[in-house]
Amino acid sequence: MVGSGLCNQTGAALGSLAFPVIGPVGVVAVRQYVAAAVLLAVGRPRLRALTWYQWRPVMALTAVFATMNLSLYSAIDRVGLGLAVTLEFLGPLTVALAASRRRTDLCCAVAAGAGVVVLMRPQPSADYVGMGLGLLAAVCWASYILLNRTVGRRVPGAQGSAAAAALSAVLFLPVGVVLAAHRPPTAGALGYAVAAGVLSSAVPYLADLVTLRRVPAPAFGLFMSVNPVLAAVVGWLGLGQGLDRTEWSAIGAIVAANAVAVLARPAPPAPQARSPRPAADS
Repeated sequence: MVGSGLCNQTGAALGSLAFPVIGPVGVVAVRQYVAAAVLLAVGRPRLRALTWYQWRPVMALTAVFATMNLSLYSAIDRVGLGLAVTLEFLGPLTVALAASRRRTDLCCAVAAGAGVVVLMRPQPSADYVGMGLGLLAAVCWASYILLNRTVGRRVPGAQGSAAAAALSAVLFLPVGVVLAAHRPPTAGALGYAVAAGVLSSAVPYLADLVTLRRVPAPAFGLFMSVNPVLAAVVGWLGLGQGLDRTEWSAIGAIVAANAVAVLARPAPPAPQARSPRPAADS
């Protein structure tokens, strides 16, 4: 889990080094190509066998997947890695708290909201466009979670996610062609973009598949809340994007809200043993 989280945020940091040459759009395009290659190899979707009933949520997932990455990397370009990832993290936190009626979760929502207010407080140097892009990424991540549930019910295995990643890569093909024609990437910029795709898409996806077989889901969800902190640390050490005490406190409040929500969540009931069916029913 530590390796997956660090790879994800390090990949985003490396991708930002290519912004001066190919911009956030170019980095996202390359990342989509890498993600599609990995997911197609793992999921092996049978595209011709999918029905329209299955294609509809897959196409919606495609749009959300592309918009989420584009808005996140654009936010990183404007407000830095730590703040962008923290705002994006509000997406899964909102999904986790939305259906709950417990007082603990209400307190968590208030704490997270207070953290957002502090992060987005008026300042002379505040970039509200960048913050808005971070919140758009949060909405997309929440939608991504909900759509993945639907896709998982309608499409077997990882075929749905693989098909969505492939369609997203196709959508970004014209972008890659235009950028290559008008802003030819240097070898360094292309290397940073490919590294972002591998470290932020391929490695976390495969690592999470292995991790979830060994770690209980609540523990996994608890560790996911540390990602904004990892992003802030990687941005600080790797990119020199320092945060003041107030911003660290706000990030800490959002992380703590998710941690408390996960820890306070009741355990699912243990499955009851099923009695064997009578021979007459066989």
